[in-house]
Parts: sequence; C-alpha cells; structure tokens
Amino acid sequence: MDERIAQLEAELAAARREMQDFSYTVSHDLRAPLRHIAAYAQLVQEDAGPLLSAEVQGFLGTITDAAKHMGVMLDALLELSRVGTAPVQRKPVALQDVLHAVMESLGAQQAQREVRWSIAPNAPVVQADAALLRLALEQVLGNALKFTGPRALAEIAISAELLDGAVRLTVQDNGVGFNPEQSEKLFQPFVRLHSTRQFEGLGMGLALTRKALQRMGGDVAIGAGVDAGCCVTITLPTA
Repeated sequence: MDERIAQLEAELAAARREMQDFSYTVSHDLRAPLRHIAAYAQLVQEDAGPLLSAEVQGFLGTITDAAKHMGVMLDALLELSRVGTAPVQRKPVALQDVLHAVMESLGAQQAQREVRWSIAPNAPVVQADAALLRLALEQVLGNALKFTGPRALAEIAISAELLDGAVRLTVQDNGVGFNPEQSEKLFQPFVRLHSTRQFEGLGMGLALTRKALQRMGGDVAIGAGVDAGCCVTITLPTA
C-alpha cells in the first residue's frame, strides 16, 4: 500500500510539472509569434493603408482581430491551467457570505438591468478553498445573468440543502436555456451553444467551474430546456 501511494504521488507530481511546462509554453513560446502577427499586420495597415483596396484592408483587420482573440484564448487556457495546479487550502467557508459577495459584485456591473435575486437564507458552511469557490460561483452566477439578458425581468433563484456529508447548491434562472442533449459538452473548454452575436464570451466558464469544484472534492451538473431556463447544481463537502 505504501508503495502504491508513493507511486501515485510521483505520478501526480509529474502531471503537475507537465502542466507547469504547458503553462510556460502557452505564456511565452506561443505569444511571441502571435505578437509578431498582430504587429506586422498593424504596420502594413499604417504604411500601406491608403494604397490598399477596402477588401484588402478588411483582410488585415480580420488578421488583427483574430490575433487579439487568440491572445484572449491563451489567457483563458492559462487560467484553467492555474486552477488545475494551484495549491488548494480547504477550510470552513460560509457559503452564504460568498454568495452575497458575488451577487453584489455582478449586480453592480449590470445595475441598469432588472434582476430578481432569490437566495435561500440557510446556505451552510462548506469545506472549500475560498478563492476557488468564489471563482466557481462567479462563473455560474455570471452565466445566469448573461443568458437571462433577453428577459425583461431576469429571475435567478439560489437554494441549498444538506445531503449526506455534502451540500447541494442549485442555481435556477429563467434564461434562454439550450438543448439538454448538449449539456456535457459545455464543460469542455471553448464550447459554445450560442453565437457570439447573441452572447459574448469564450465558452470557458463551466470548464473553470468544474475544475475548481473537483479540486475541492465537489462537482457540478447542468440541465436546461430550449427557451426554458437553466439549472446548475453544485455539490461541495460540508465543513
């Protein structure tokens, strides 16, 4: 048994080193050619812009926009990598306090909208890493706000219940929803079920959420219907 534990610890350390190497490659080696693409496209626009047709100028604009978008995607991959490798410090965290803090922060960013929040007053204390928990809740509640955007009145209800050694947190909204057969795809990086014209974002939020929760011994599931809202269920260990 001791040998098996030592072997698993060695494999885990090796996996972390590989992830750190990947993060370095993303943050340094891939960014250099990306910067060159954006910089030289901009130089061509500045120096030869008046001599180019409108179509060619459009091509250069597309190159610049694509380079910027790839930079944002690299940032998202780095964040996912950090969530997967950062040290986890689990301790008792008041779920109610974190929920209210995230709700107030997100609400302040969209103060012009009419949003009806409903938070059950009995959310218990959970065993979690405070930073990872806040990250996960920011993604889930942020999605609820985003996908209720077309509604005149956004309704987001949050409830919590104690299970056997765990807490189940449910976030229900009245947003646009999606085809429930595609639920599991949403936890993959960069997967989107709506066009960028409808809703902004990279499609990374639920991948970050699952990674953060699993590192704390929890998990997340999602259900929805087309134009029938969305329900996200989070499970976390009790304190």
